[in-house]
Amino acid sequence: MRLLLFLTVCQYAIRSVHTYSVSNPNVVLLMADDLGIGDLGCYGNRTLRTPYIDRLAKEGVTLTQHIAASPLCTPSRAAFLTGRYPIRSGMAAFSRVGVFLFSASSGGLPSEEITFSKLLKQRGYATALIGKWHLGMNCESSNDFCHHPLSHGFDYFYGLTVTNLRDCKPGQGSVFLKGIQRYLVIPVQILGVTLVSLAVVHYVGLLKVPFQALGYCLLLTAISLAVLIFFFYHFRHLNCFLMRDHQIIQQPLSYENLTQRLTTEAVQFIGRNTDVPFLLVLSYLHVHTALYASNMFRGKSKHGLYGDAVEEMDWSVGQILNVLEKYNLKNKTLIYFSSDQGAHIEEISSSGEVHGGYNGIYKGGKSTNWEGGIRVPGLLRWPGVIPAGTYMNEPTSNMDIFPTIVKLAGAQLPYDRIIDGHDLMPLLQGKVTRSKHEFLFHYCNAYLNAVRWHPGNNTCMLTLTVSALETNKTYSPSSWRMTSCYFVSFETNLIDQLCIQSRRHVQTVSAKYCDFPLSMHILHGFLEYHTSTNIQKQHL
Repeated sequence: MRLLLFLTVCQYAIRSVHTYSVSNPNVVLLMADDLGIGDLGCYGNRTLRTPYIDRLAKEGVTLTQHIAASPLCTPSRAAFLTGRYPIRSGMAAFSRVGVFLFSASSGGLPSEEITFSKLLKQRGYATALIGKWHLGMNCESSNDFCHHPLSHGFDYFYGLTVTNLRDCKPGQGSVFLKGIQRYLVIPVQILGVTLVSLAVVHYVGLLKVPFQALGYCLLLTAISLAVLIFFFYHFRHLNCFLMRDHQIIQQPLSYENLTQRLTTEAVQFIGRNTDVPFLLVLSYLHVHTALYASNMFRGKSKHGLYGDAVEEMDWSVGQILNVLEKYNLKNKTLIYFSSDQGAHIEEISSSGEVHGGYNGIYKGGKSTNWEGGIRVPGLLRWPGVIPAGTYMNEPTSNMDIFPTIVKLAGAQLPYDRIIDGHDLMPLLQGKVTRSKHEFLFHYCNAYLNAVRWHPGNNTCMLTLTVSALETNKTYSPSSWRMTSCYFVSFETNLIDQLCIQSRRHVQTVSAKYCDFPLSMHILHGFLEYHTSTNIQKQHL
C-alpha cells in the first residue's frame, strides 16, 4: 500500500514538472526580412556561414514546408501577429502597392485586432518589439500613435515604424524613381510639346497666345519639379528615423552599427526580465535593401554585401543564444526563427551589384506567390520539450505562431473571430503526425492568387495558381483561369509542374506522384466560399 502511494505521488510530481515545463515559457521570435530559404546552411547553403541559425536547427525542429501568409512585408507581418489572413484585418491592399511606404500613412493594423503580444501582456509577460514594425503609426494626428507597437500590446519598442528603403541610405538609389518616371514621363512630355507648340504657333502668327498662358504653363512645370526635388531631398529626414517607444531618437536613421544597436537592446531587455516571463520580437532589418553591414562583417562573405548582411544577422542570433545561456534561460525559452517572405531575387543596386537572396530550388521570390516568394525558413527550439534535430514535412504557416504561444502562455484564443493559424505543439512534440492545414490560401494583395491543398490520408500536396480575368473581379468560377498547377511530395520534395491553360472549371487532373484525382469543380466551390467569406468578414 505504501509502495502504491509512493508511486502515485512520484507520478503526480513528474506530471507537475512536465506541466510546468511546457507552460509560461519565455518566447523569443526572430524575424528576418526578405531572407531566402536557400540562404541558410541548415537549408542546404554551403557558402554563407550561418552557424548560430544552423544551431537552432540542430537543437530543434526544422520546418520544411513553412509558408508565409503573404509575399509582402506589411500583410505577412499582420498575419504573423494576429494569426489571421491579412484580408480579414483589412491589411491587404486593393491597389498595386501592397505595403506602407510613408511614416505619414494614416493606415495601419486596426486597434480592434488582437495580437499575441496583447494576450501575453494580459498574462503578465514583459513584451518588447525591437527592429522593424511596418504596420502603421498614426490615425488622425501626428501623435495619436493608434497603430504604434505600444498600442498593440508591446511594453517597449526600439526600431523603425516603417521599413528600410534604398532612399534611406545615400548612394543606394531610390525605390520611387522608377515609379515616378513611369507616371510622370508622359505628362511631362505632353506639357513640353504643348509649350513648344504654343510658342511656334504664336511666333508664326497662326494663333495669338497670351504670354500669361505660357507663364502659367512654365509655372506649373517649375512647381512640379520643385515638389519632386523637395520630396527626394527631404524623404530621408521625414521617413527614415529610429524610435524608442513614442520618441524619435535618431533622424535621419544612421546605419552605422545598427544591427549591433538592435542586438544590444534585445540583450538588455532579456537581462531586465530574467525573473518574469517575457516575449521578445527581434525583427531584423536584414536583408531588406538598402543592404548594410558593420565593419566587422563588411567584405567577409563570399556573396558580397548581401552575404555580409546575412552573416551579421547570424552573429546577432548568436548573441541572443548566448545571453539566454548566461541567465540559465535556455530550457525555459521557446525560440522561433523565420522570414516574413522569400528573397527579393530581382534586387539590383545602383552600381549593378546583385542585392537579392537565394530561394533554393523554388521558383520566384518576394511579391509573388510562386514557392520562392512564400516558402520561408522555419526553426523552433525549446530544449527538453521539442525534440532536437528533427524535420517536420507537414504544411505550416507563420500564422501558426499566434495560437501556439497564446496557448503556451495560458491565454484563451479569441472566440469572436476566425483564427486561421493552428497550434504547432502537437506536431512539434510528435503527438500528431498531420498538420491541420488542409488548405492554405495565397493572396496577391486582396485578390486570391493560389491555393494549397493537402488532402487527408495522403502524403502529397497540390498547389493551384488562380488568375482572375481583369474584366471580372467577382471571383465567379466561370471567370477563373488555372494558370499553373504543381504537386509537391513531402517524402521526395519533388515538384511536378503541370501547366493548365483552361477556363473550364470542371476538369480532373491526376497527379504523377499522388494517388488521388482532383475534381476542379469541388475545389472551385471551396475557393468561392472561402473568398466571399474573407471579403465579408475582413474586419472581424
